[in-house]
Amino acid sequence: MKNHILKLFFTIAFLIFLAAGSYSQPPTPDRGGEENEPAPVGSGLLILLSLGAAYGAKKVYDARRKLRN
Repeated sequence: MKNHILKLFFTIAFLIFLAAGSYSQPPTPDRGGEENEPAPVGSGLLILLSLGAAYGAKKVYDARRKLRN
């Protein structure tokens, strides 16, 4: 069990490290006084996170239900 938790921890840490460098598109070159705005991240990220949480909750529910029987 401890080995699984350690693997999970390092996997999550590695993925966070990879994601830290991929924020968004780099700013465009200066165009005579216009402000450079970063690319928007939109609500797609929120949808993916909520679907992932729902999927994880279902997996936990099914696993607990299987242990009871």
